[in-house]
Amino acid sequence: METQFIVSTLLPLSLAIIMLGFGLALTPADFARVLKYPKSVLVGLLCQMILLPALGVVICKVFNFAPELAVGLMILAASPGGITANIFSHLSHGDIALNLTLTALNSVLAAFTLPLFVNLSIAHFMGSEQSIGLQFQKTIEVFMIVLVPVLVGMGLRQWKPVLAVKADKPVRIFSMLILIVLIVGAIGKERAQMADSFAQIGWAMLLFNLASMAVGYVVPLALKLRHQEATAIAMEVGVHNGTLALYIAMSVLGSFTLALPAAVYSVIMFITAAGFSLILAKKNKVK
Repeated sequence: METQFIVSTLLPLSLAIIMLGFGLALTPADFARVLKYPKSVLVGLLCQMILLPALGVVICKVFNFAPELAVGLMILAASPGGITANIFSHLSHGDIALNLTLTALNSVLAAFTLPLFVNLSIAHFMGSEQSIGLQFQKTIEVFMIVLVPVLVGMGLRQWKPVLAVKADKPVRIFSMLILIVLIVGAIGKERAQMADSFAQIGWAMLLFNLASMAVGYVVPLALKLRHQEATAIAMEVGVHNGTLALYIAMSVLGSFTLALPAAVYSVIMFITAAGFSLILAKKNKVK
């Protein structure tokens, strides 16, 4: 499969289907829940929008990332959770309603915050002379591919509920499989560089992943949220929408190097999230 076809066609189409599938699982109640449980939602957004990017900057500085790799990590840090995060939260007996609310909010906010984070990261790590930032046209493209499919999915859920229920499980499976296919297809063409990337940034991405889930779990507990809520936030913060990060790096910004942190992280997060789920499942059952 040609890399150009994957990057220009398959990756955007796959991301649109994933976001559409997520919209199929949403109802207006997922947004209204913000008013009913404002503390848990605000804590989740604090971890996702403030603490996670700050942690990303620390990792980049401590491990002395090259500029493009640093920007790639920040793209990943600014990407919201997704369907996969909800699956792991379910396996952990976390608060799925909170997960849906946070992912809904983060997915909407990402249409606005991702361009901001990307351009700030490029300016900070690569210097103002770089010209690969998200200009207005690219910002609109990100907005359309992230937000519009979610809204369409919500509309189908409202008017075609039977279809939404039938499509839910296949889309969840698709969202995990497509990420694997994209990594194997697009990144696999550069096997040597991918292997070098694991050797170069693998430990840093593992630390970032573990620290992300730890922050997402410990901070809510410190702020007196329930274990189930802390579990949901940990999965939301630690399990990213890797397909979105790959899309920004490869399709929008046209850089394979920018995609490496997301590719390495996506492989790692499935293993660590599965282990974290096993540990928390027992704990949450008795809470």
